[in-house]
Amino acid sequence: MGDNIRAGLISGIAFGVIIIITSLIGFFGTVSALLGEFLFDPKTQPAALYSLVLILALLGLWAGIRAAKPVGTDRWSGALVSGAVAGLSTGLFVGIYTLIIGGFNARGLDIRGYLAQMSPDAIRFLLFQLPPATAALSYFLLFTTTGLAGGFLAKTLGRGRLKKANQQLKSKITELWESTSVAVWLSKFPYTQYIVYGAIIILALLLPISLGQYWNFTLGTVGVYVLMGLGINIVVGMAGLLDLGYVAFFAVGAYTVGLLTSPQQLSQFQIDFWPAAFLAIVIAAITGIILGFPVLRLRGDYLAIVTLGFGEIIRILVRSDLLSDFTGGPQGVRQIDGPSLFGISLTNDRAYLYMIILAIMLAIFVTIRFKDSRVGRAWVAMREDETVSQAMGINTYTTKLLAFAVGAAFAGLGGVLFASRNQYIGPEDANLLVSINVLAVVIVGGMGSIPGVFLGAFVLKGLPEIMRQLQDYRILAFGALLVVMMIVRPEGLWPSQRRRLEMHEEELPLEELEETEAIGALEAALEESTK
Repeated sequence: MGDNIRAGLISGIAFGVIIIITSLIGFFGTVSALLGEFLFDPKTQPAALYSLVLILALLGLWAGIRAAKPVGTDRWSGALVSGAVAGLSTGLFVGIYTLIIGGFNARGLDIRGYLAQMSPDAIRFLLFQLPPATAALSYFLLFTTTGLAGGFLAKTLGRGRLKKANQQLKSKITELWESTSVAVWLSKFPYTQYIVYGAIIILALLLPISLGQYWNFTLGTVGVYVLMGLGINIVVGMAGLLDLGYVAFFAVGAYTVGLLTSPQQLSQFQIDFWPAAFLAIVIAAITGIILGFPVLRLRGDYLAIVTLGFGEIIRILVRSDLLSDFTGGPQGVRQIDGPSLFGISLTNDRAYLYMIILAIMLAIFVTIRFKDSRVGRAWVAMREDETVSQAMGINTYTTKLLAFAVGAAFAGLGGVLFASRNQYIGPEDANLLVSINVLAVVIVGGMGSIPGVFLGAFVLKGLPEIMRQLQDYRILAFGALLVVMMIVRPEGLWPSQRRRLEMHEEELPLEELEETEAIGALEAALEESTK
């Protein structure tokens, strides 16, 4: 019973602190107003209040489940005690916090000088429009009830039962589909995959026509991150090289095309967009090779720190007064020329979206060709164990250089499209957060997975554009999403098959493990026979 109480206290205190901190920055007010427009009638006054109660109830339920899951699946009493203690401690923390801010509000104290979001109206909203003591009691009862319900659910679902039920449902659906005549015909038809790929390509090409200017611009931004995500997926996902300065190659491509096409900078060397774009991609790839020569003998955290420093060096240089005659300094490069084809200007958002789609298709083609080649297998071997791969005869140094060059070329292409579409590139577009965002796209989507890059880009860049009401809490949601992903699904939302097997090898049936090992041994034997 002591373990149950301890688990409940840990979960309750953690959720209580999280709820207090997020309420102090006004998060609940914004989310409740947004959610009230979807779930309830926005014309009614308590719509946001109902949403607030619903959000808090779900958090209390989650606290009870997290407390009861480790120790409460063997006995009913343990699960209920863990959930109840979690709810009680959460309610106690939030109740005391409610009394404090309610007392400030009752005395007419304005705390917006310290906490800008805590206006008197926002405090009354958090108090459910009730007196402080009544509101504190309401919070206590709400979290106690939902925490107890969470313990009940943890015992009802059981440890791993929901996951097993989900796997059984997936297997039944797969068996049902494979038994149908359509599935049998498609499996025997030799051109099925090409028909699917063709349908996806046609849909992607028809999509910009049916969208307006705003959505074409938004999808273009997402597409640039997809393109950069495919590049860093080679460096990090396939070769296993942690690069935190990836934005440097993006900046090199963007500034190169800006300097060569803008009439404000280096006008005596001004050329057309297409040769400038080609030179920008080549220079970005060469920059990746130049960076790789001195640093690729490092591994792990040391490599990450050095590449982080290189990215910051590039940002400081383009911002400094030393190169302001070339890079524009803090003002950046403006009036960047756009592409044209046969005398037709391609500078609208729809045309740029088409170019971004074609660039993504090219990047996917190159990635697939590398993945199935000897170089791709060398990348994977080096990612798994660099020492063993070097002992097997792989030149890890040149292999790393090639990965850096290809990834830098993709980033340079993304920088070219970004700068020419916006007709501007500045130091704020090449900060550290861009590298972190691109790396998070791969982590959230799934390392080594091309569909995962698409999914990660839409989650991290598309959703914030759709829910602009939450833009003040973008970093908060960003960090919370990464934490949840590392705990719940560390392999990503749509991982590659290899990555899924690596992360969940202990959960696979014995037959599947034996089959996987046999396939790996067969691949090794075939590789050895071809040498």
